[in-house]
Amino acid sequence: MMPEAKTIKQFRAPQATQSQSDLQRPCKTSCARSTATYQTYDTWRSRHARATCVFLVVLAALLLVPTLFGCARADKATTPASSAGSATQTSPGPSIVIGTMVTEDILPMWVAESEGMLANSGLDVSIQTFQSAQELSTALASGAIEMAMTDIMVSATLEASGTPVALRWVTLGTTPEQGRFGIMASPASGYTTLEQLAGVPIGVGSCTVPEYVMDKLMAAAGVSKDEIIGEEIKKVPVRYEMMVANQVAAAALPGSLLALGEVNGMILIADDRGAENLSQSVMIANADFSQSSEGAAALSLLGGIWNEAVRMINDDPEAFRGLLIEKAQLPEPVQATYPVNKYPLTELPSAAMVDPVLDWMFEKGYLSQELRYDPQTGTFSH
Repeated sequence: MMPEAKTIKQFRAPQATQSQSDLQRPCKTSCARSTATYQTYDTWRSRHARATCVFLVVLAALLLVPTLFGCARADKATTPASSAGSATQTSPGPSIVIGTMVTEDILPMWVAESEGMLANSGLDVSIQTFQSAQELSTALASGAIEMAMTDIMVSATLEASGTPVALRWVTLGTTPEQGRFGIMASPASGYTTLEQLAGVPIGVGSCTVPEYVMDKLMAAAGVSKDEIIGEEIKKVPVRYEMMVANQVAAAALPGSLLALGEVNGMILIADDRGAENLSQSVMIANADFSQSSEGAAALSLLGGIWNEAVRMINDDPEAFRGLLIEKAQLPEPVQATYPVNKYPLTELPSAAMVDPVLDWMFEKGYLSQELRYDPQTGTFSH
Protein backbone atom coordinates (compact mmCIF):
# COMPACT_ATOMS: atom_id res chain seq x y z
CA MET A 1 0.00 0.00 0.00
CA MET A 2 2.93 2.39 0.45
CA PRO A 3 3.43 3.33 -3.27
CA GLU A 4 -0.21 4.48 -3.49
CA ALA A 5 0.12 6.64 -0.38
CA LYS A 6 3.22 8.27 -1.82
CA THR A 7 1.40 9.12 -5.08
CA ILE A 8 -1.42 10.84 -3.20
CA LYS A 9 1.04 12.95 -1.22
CA GLN A 10 2.67 14.11 -4.44
CA PHE A 11 -0.64 15.16 -5.93
CA ARG A 12 -2.14 16.91 -2.94
CA ALA A 13 -0.39 20.28 -3.10
CA PRO A 14 0.75 21.31 -6.59
CA GLN A 15 2.70 24.57 -6.47
CA ALA A 16 1.75 27.73 -8.33
CA THR A 17 5.11 27.70 -10.05
CA GLN A 18 4.56 24.27 -11.65
CA SER A 19 4.46 24.16 -15.44
CA GLN A 20 1.44 23.25 -17.52
CA SER A 21 3.03 19.87 -18.38
CA ASP A 22 3.64 19.19 -14.68
CA LEU A 23 0.00 19.74 -13.97
CA GLN A 24 -1.03 17.42 -16.78
CA ARG A 25 0.87 14.43 -15.36
CA PRO A 26 -1.63 13.64 -12.62
CA CYS A 27 -4.50 14.33 -14.98
CA LYS A 28 -3.14 11.71 -17.37
CA THR A 29 -3.21 9.17 -14.54
CA SER A 30 -6.34 9.90 -12.57
CA CYS A 31 -8.56 11.59 -15.17
CA ALA A 32 -7.34 10.27 -18.52
CA ARG A 33 -10.88 10.09 -19.88
CA SER A 34 -11.53 13.79 -18.97
CA THR A 35 -8.21 14.89 -20.50
CA ALA A 36 -9.00 13.13 -23.78
CA THR A 37 -12.39 14.83 -23.89
CA TYR A 38 -11.04 18.29 -23.24
CA GLN A 39 -8.18 18.21 -25.72
CA THR A 40 -10.31 20.04 -28.38
CA TYR A 41 -11.04 22.91 -26.05
CA ASP A 42 -7.58 24.46 -25.76
CA THR A 43 -8.65 27.84 -24.56
CA TRP A 44 -11.09 26.48 -21.97
CA ARG A 45 -8.54 23.92 -20.79
CA SER A 46 -5.80 26.50 -20.25
CA ARG A 47 -8.11 28.53 -18.01
CA HIS A 48 -9.58 25.66 -16.02
CA ALA A 49 -6.97 22.84 -16.10
CA ARG A 50 -5.52 23.68 -12.70
CA ALA A 51 -8.87 23.86 -10.97
CA THR A 52 -10.21 20.74 -12.69
CA CYS A 53 -7.11 18.65 -12.01
CA VAL A 54 -6.86 19.70 -8.37
CA PHE A 55 -10.53 18.95 -7.88
CA LEU A 56 -10.27 15.49 -9.43
CA VAL A 57 -7.09 14.60 -7.54
CA VAL A 58 -8.63 15.65 -4.24
CA LEU A 59 -11.73 13.63 -5.10
CA ALA A 60 -9.60 10.59 -5.95
CA ALA A 61 -7.72 10.99 -2.71
CA LEU A 62 -10.93 11.12 -0.71
CA LEU A 63 -12.13 7.97 -2.44
CA LEU A 64 -8.84 6.21 -1.76
CA VAL A 65 -8.66 7.04 1.97
CA PRO A 66 -11.22 4.41 3.06
CA THR A 67 -9.51 1.87 0.82
CA LEU A 68 -6.13 2.64 2.32
CA PHE A 69 -7.43 2.36 5.85
CA GLY A 70 -9.32 -0.80 4.94
CA CYS A 71 -6.12 -2.33 3.53
CA ALA A 72 -4.25 -1.37 6.67
CA ARG A 73 -6.90 -3.02 8.84
CA ALA A 74 -6.87 -6.15 6.67
CA ASP A 75 -3.07 -6.33 6.77
CA LYS A 76 -3.13 -5.97 10.54
CA ALA A 77 -5.79 -8.60 10.94
CA THR A 78 -4.01 -11.14 8.72
CA THR A 79 -0.43 -10.50 9.89
CA PRO A 80 0.92 -13.56 11.77
CA ALA A 81 1.45 -13.01 15.50
CA SER A 82 5.18 -13.44 15.07
CA SER A 83 5.44 -10.44 12.76
CA ALA A 84 2.65 -8.21 14.07
CA GLY A 85 3.27 -5.24 16.34
CA SER A 86 3.35 -5.70 20.07
CA ALA A 87 -0.15 -4.27 20.44
CA THR A 88 -1.68 -7.09 18.38
CA GLN A 89 0.74 -9.96 18.99
CA THR A 90 -0.84 -13.06 20.55
CA SER A 91 1.27 -15.11 22.91
CA PRO A 92 2.17 -18.56 21.52
CA GLY A 93 1.78 -21.66 23.66
CA PRO A 94 4.62 -22.45 26.06
CA SER A 95 7.74 -24.21 24.86
CA ILE A 96 7.84 -27.73 26.31
CA VAL A 97 10.73 -30.17 26.05
CA ILE A 98 9.91 -33.76 27.02
CA GLY A 99 12.92 -35.83 28.03
CA THR A 100 13.02 -39.60 27.70
CA MET A 101 15.29 -42.57 27.50
CA VAL A 102 15.31 -44.58 24.26
CA THR A 103 12.39 -46.83 25.16
CA GLU A 104 9.03 -48.09 23.95
CA ASP A 105 7.25 -46.50 26.93
CA ILE A 106 6.84 -43.14 25.17
CA LEU A 107 5.68 -44.49 21.79
CA PRO A 108 2.34 -42.60 21.89
CA MET A 109 4.17 -39.28 22.07
CA TRP A 110 6.37 -40.28 19.14
CA VAL A 111 3.20 -41.18 17.24
CA ALA A 112 1.77 -37.76 18.09
CA GLU A 113 4.94 -36.18 16.76
CA SER A 114 5.04 -38.20 13.53
CA GLU A 115 1.31 -37.71 12.85
CA GLY A 116 1.55 -33.93 13.23
CA MET A 117 -0.55 -33.77 16.38
CA LEU A 118 2.14 -31.95 18.34
CA ALA A 119 2.82 -29.51 15.51
CA ASN A 120 -0.90 -28.69 15.24
CA SER A 121 -1.48 -28.39 18.98
CA GLY A 122 -0.60 -24.71 19.26
CA LEU A 123 2.22 -25.68 21.63
CA ASP A 124 5.93 -25.72 20.92
CA VAL A 125 6.69 -29.33 21.92
CA SER A 126 9.87 -31.30 21.30
CA ILE A 127 11.10 -34.70 22.49
CA GLN A 128 14.72 -35.08 23.58
CA THR A 129 16.36 -38.44 24.24
CA PHE A 130 18.95 -39.12 26.94
CA GLN A 131 21.42 -41.97 27.33
CA SER A 132 21.05 -42.38 31.10
CA ALA A 133 18.54 -41.76 33.88
CA GLN A 134 21.11 -39.52 35.58
CA GLU A 135 21.37 -37.23 32.53
CA LEU A 136 17.58 -37.10 32.31
CA SER A 137 17.24 -36.19 35.99
CA THR A 138 19.89 -33.50 35.71
CA ALA A 139 18.08 -31.94 32.75
CA LEU A 140 14.80 -31.74 34.66
CA ALA A 141 16.46 -30.40 37.80
CA SER A 142 18.26 -27.68 35.83
CA GLY A 143 15.13 -26.59 33.97
CA ALA A 144 16.48 -27.70 30.58
CA ILE A 145 13.33 -29.81 30.15
CA GLU A 146 9.82 -29.36 31.57
CA MET A 147 8.64 -32.97 31.43
CA ALA A 148 10.15 -36.44 31.51
CA MET A 149 9.08 -39.98 30.77
CA THR A 150 10.71 -41.90 33.62
CA ASP A 151 9.83 -44.11 36.58
CA ILE A 152 8.68 -43.75 40.17
CA MET A 153 12.21 -44.20 41.57
CA VAL A 154 13.61 -41.30 39.56
CA SER A 155 10.58 -39.17 40.42
CA ALA A 156 10.98 -39.76 44.15
CA THR A 157 14.74 -39.15 43.99
CA LEU A 158 14.18 -35.81 42.25
CA GLU A 159 11.64 -34.80 44.89
CA ALA A 160 13.91 -35.80 47.75
CA SER A 161 16.86 -33.89 46.25
CA GLY A 162 14.94 -30.61 46.04
CA THR A 163 13.28 -30.72 42.61
CA PRO A 164 9.53 -31.03 43.22
CA VAL A 165 7.75 -33.01 40.51
CA ALA A 166 4.19 -34.02 39.71
CA LEU A 167 3.31 -37.44 38.32
CA ARG A 168 0.92 -36.78 35.43
CA TRP A 169 -0.01 -40.19 34.02
CA VAL A 170 1.15 -43.81 33.71
CA THR A 171 2.78 -44.43 30.34
CA LEU A 172 3.05 -48.21 30.74
CA GLY A 173 2.12 -50.54 33.57
CA THR A 174 -1.54 -50.11 34.42
CA THR A 175 -1.72 -53.90 33.96
CA PRO A 176 0.99 -56.57 34.45
CA GLU A 177 1.02 -57.24 30.71
CA GLN A 178 2.08 -53.69 29.81
CA GLY A 179 5.86 -53.76 29.65
CA ARG A 180 7.92 -56.30 31.46
CA PHE A 181 11.11 -56.69 33.45
CA GLY A 182 12.73 -59.91 34.54
CA ILE A 183 15.79 -61.97 35.38
CA MET A 184 17.71 -63.90 32.72
CA ALA A 185 20.75 -66.16 32.71
CA SER A 186 23.01 -67.79 30.18
CA PRO A 187 22.56 -71.54 29.65
CA ALA A 188 26.22 -71.89 30.55
CA SER A 189 25.51 -70.53 34.05
CA GLY A 190 23.43 -73.53 35.06
CA TYR A 191 20.81 -71.34 36.79
CA THR A 192 17.18 -71.92 35.92
CA THR A 193 15.21 -70.89 39.06
CA LEU A 194 15.07 -67.91 41.41
CA GLU A 195 15.78 -70.15 44.40
CA GLN A 196 19.10 -71.16 42.84
CA LEU A 197 20.10 -67.48 42.74
CA ALA A 198 19.87 -67.05 46.53
CA GLY A 199 23.19 -65.58 47.64
CA VAL A 200 24.39 -65.29 44.01
CA PRO A 201 25.26 -61.82 42.59
CA ILE A 202 22.80 -60.70 39.89
CA GLY A 203 23.75 -57.93 37.49
CA VAL A 204 21.55 -54.88 38.07
CA GLY A 205 21.54 -51.09 38.47
CA SER A 206 20.83 -49.70 41.92
CA CYS A 207 17.58 -47.79 42.59
CA THR A 208 16.03 -48.82 39.28
CA VAL A 209 12.90 -50.63 38.16
CA PRO A 210 14.90 -53.79 37.32
CA GLU A 211 16.30 -53.88 40.85
CA TYR A 212 12.85 -53.35 42.39
CA VAL A 213 11.37 -56.13 40.24
CA MET A 214 14.33 -58.39 41.03
CA ASP A 215 13.85 -57.93 44.79
CA LYS A 216 10.10 -58.52 44.56
CA LEU A 217 10.43 -61.63 42.37
CA MET A 218 13.10 -63.11 44.62
CA ALA A 219 11.06 -62.38 47.76
CA ALA A 220 7.96 -63.99 46.16
CA ALA A 221 10.07 -67.09 45.55
CA GLY A 222 10.90 -67.25 49.24
CA VAL A 223 14.46 -65.90 49.06
CA SER A 224 15.33 -63.88 52.16
CA LYS A 225 16.41 -60.26 51.85
CA ASP A 226 19.97 -60.92 52.95
CA GLU A 227 20.32 -63.53 50.20
CA ILE A 228 19.25 -61.15 47.42
CA ILE A 229 22.54 -59.78 46.11
CA GLY A 230 22.89 -57.26 43.32
CA GLU A 231 26.07 -56.68 41.35
CA GLU A 232 26.20 -53.07 40.17
CA ILE A 233 26.30 -52.86 36.36
CA LYS A 234 24.70 -49.54 35.45
CA LYS A 235 24.75 -49.73 31.67
CA VAL A 236 21.98 -52.05 30.54
CA PRO A 237 23.61 -53.18 27.24
CA VAL A 238 26.82 -54.03 29.11
CA ARG A 239 24.80 -55.94 31.69
CA TYR A 240 23.15 -57.97 28.94
CA GLU A 241 26.45 -58.77 27.20
CA MET A 242 28.05 -59.85 30.47
CA MET A 243 25.12 -62.19 31.10
CA VAL A 244 25.37 -63.67 27.59
CA ALA A 245 29.11 -64.21 28.08
CA ASN A 246 28.44 -65.79 31.50
CA GLN A 247 30.56 -63.10 33.17
CA VAL A 248 27.72 -62.61 35.64
CA ALA A 249 25.45 -65.35 36.91
CA ALA A 250 22.23 -63.60 35.86
CA ALA A 251 20.96 -60.13 34.96
CA ALA A 252 17.88 -58.05 35.66
CA LEU A 253 16.73 -56.61 32.31
CA PRO A 254 13.93 -54.72 30.55
CA GLY A 255 11.54 -56.34 28.09
CA SER A 256 13.36 -55.64 24.83
CA LEU A 257 16.56 -57.31 26.04
CA LEU A 258 14.63 -60.21 27.57
CA ALA A 259 13.12 -60.76 24.11
CA LEU A 260 16.56 -60.56 22.49
CA GLY A 261 17.92 -63.07 25.00
CA GLU A 262 15.07 -65.48 24.31
CA VAL A 263 15.80 -65.32 20.56
CA ASN A 264 19.47 -66.02 21.31
CA GLY A 265 18.77 -69.04 23.56
CA MET A 266 19.16 -67.39 26.98
CA ILE A 267 17.14 -68.69 29.94
CA LEU A 268 14.26 -66.49 31.20
CA ILE A 269 14.19 -67.31 34.90
CA ALA A 270 11.24 -65.04 35.83
CA ASP A 271 9.48 -61.84 34.79
CA ASP A 272 6.77 -59.57 36.20
CA ARG A 273 3.85 -60.58 33.98
CA GLY A 274 2.25 -62.45 36.89
CA ALA A 275 -0.67 -61.52 39.10
CA GLU A 276 1.13 -58.66 40.89
CA ASN A 277 1.67 -55.50 38.86
CA LEU A 278 5.23 -54.54 39.80
CA SER A 279 6.48 -52.01 37.27
CA GLN A 280 5.25 -48.69 35.91
CA SER A 281 6.73 -45.92 33.85
CA VAL A 282 5.29 -42.45 34.31
CA MET A 283 5.13 -39.06 32.66
CA ILE A 284 6.17 -36.37 35.10
CA ALA A 285 6.42 -32.58 35.03
CA ASN A 286 8.28 -29.98 37.00
CA ALA A 287 5.88 -29.08 39.84
CA ASP A 288 6.17 -25.31 39.31
CA PHE A 289 5.35 -25.71 35.63
CA SER A 290 2.53 -28.14 36.38
CA GLN A 291 0.92 -25.79 38.91
CA SER A 292 1.11 -22.65 36.78
CA SER A 293 -2.04 -21.76 34.82
CA GLU A 294 -0.12 -21.87 31.54
CA GLY A 295 1.53 -25.18 32.39
CA ALA A 296 -1.69 -26.79 33.63
CA ALA A 297 -3.46 -25.86 30.39
CA ALA A 298 -0.59 -27.18 28.29
CA LEU A 299 -0.45 -30.46 30.22
CA SER A 300 -4.19 -30.94 29.84
CA LEU A 301 -3.82 -30.45 26.09
CA LEU A 302 -0.88 -32.86 25.94
CA GLY A 303 -2.88 -35.45 27.87
CA GLY A 304 -5.59 -35.28 25.23
CA ILE A 305 -3.00 -35.69 22.48
CA TRP A 306 -1.53 -38.71 24.30
CA ASN A 307 -4.99 -40.30 24.47
CA GLU A 308 -5.60 -39.72 20.78
CA ALA A 309 -2.29 -41.38 19.91
CA VAL A 310 -3.00 -44.27 22.30
CA ARG A 311 -6.29 -45.00 20.56
CA MET A 312 -4.52 -45.05 17.20
CA ILE A 313 -1.90 -47.52 18.47
CA ASN A 314 -4.35 -49.77 20.29
CA ASP A 315 -6.67 -49.89 17.26
CA ASP A 316 -3.87 -50.96 14.89
CA PRO A 317 -0.60 -51.78 16.72
CA GLU A 318 1.18 -53.14 13.66
CA ALA A 319 0.76 -49.84 11.83
CA PHE A 320 3.34 -48.35 14.20
CA ARG A 321 5.88 -51.17 14.30
CA GLY A 322 8.25 -49.27 12.03
CA LEU A 323 8.16 -46.21 14.28
CA LEU A 324 8.70 -48.40 17.35
CA ILE A 325 11.71 -50.07 15.73
CA GLU A 326 13.20 -46.71 14.81
CA LYS A 327 12.57 -44.79 18.01
CA ALA A 328 13.08 -47.56 20.58
CA GLN A 329 16.07 -48.89 18.59
CA LEU A 330 14.88 -52.49 18.79
CA PRO A 331 17.61 -55.05 18.03
CA GLU A 332 17.31 -56.53 14.55
CA PRO A 333 16.59 -60.12 15.67
CA VAL A 334 13.36 -59.06 17.47
CA GLN A 335 12.13 -56.31 15.16
CA ALA A 336 9.53 -58.49 13.43
CA THR A 337 8.30 -60.32 16.53
CA TYR A 338 8.53 -57.91 19.47
CA PRO A 339 4.97 -57.15 20.62
CA VAL A 340 3.68 -53.60 20.23
CA ASN A 341 2.22 -52.75 23.62
CA LYS A 342 -1.32 -51.75 24.39
CA TYR A 343 -0.96 -48.34 26.00
CA PRO A 344 -3.10 -46.82 28.77
CA LEU A 345 -5.14 -43.64 28.55
CA THR A 346 -4.02 -40.91 30.91
CA GLU A 347 -4.58 -41.63 34.58
CA LEU A 348 -2.63 -40.71 37.69
CA PRO A 349 -0.55 -43.49 39.25
CA SER A 350 -2.45 -45.06 42.12
CA ALA A 351 -1.23 -45.29 45.70
CA ALA A 352 -0.96 -49.05 45.20
CA MET A 353 1.61 -48.42 42.47
CA VAL A 354 3.65 -45.75 44.23
CA ASP A 355 3.59 -46.45 47.98
CA PRO A 356 5.35 -49.87 47.83
CA VAL A 357 8.14 -48.32 45.75
CA LEU A 358 8.59 -45.48 48.27
CA ASP A 359 8.70 -47.98 51.14
CA TRP A 360 11.29 -50.07 49.27
CA MET A 361 13.45 -47.02 48.53
CA PHE A 362 13.42 -45.94 52.18
CA GLU A 363 14.22 -49.46 53.38
CA LYS A 364 17.13 -49.75 50.93
CA GLY A 365 18.52 -46.38 52.00
CA TYR A 366 17.79 -44.63 48.68
CA LEU A 367 15.64 -42.11 50.56
CA SER A 368 16.97 -40.50 53.73
CA GLN A 369 13.43 -39.65 54.86
CA GLU A 370 10.05 -41.05 54.01
CA LEU A 371 7.96 -39.49 51.26
CA ARG A 372 4.19 -39.52 51.07
CA TYR A 373 2.31 -39.68 47.78
CA ASP A 374 -1.02 -37.98 47.10
CA PRO A 375 -2.87 -39.99 44.41
CA GLN A 376 -5.37 -37.13 43.94
CA THR A 377 -2.72 -34.66 42.77
CA GLY A 378 0.21 -36.87 41.75
CA THR A 379 2.54 -34.96 44.09
CA PHE A 380 4.81 -35.92 46.98
CA SER A 381 5.15 -34.50 50.48
CA HIS A 382 7.82 -34.95 53.12
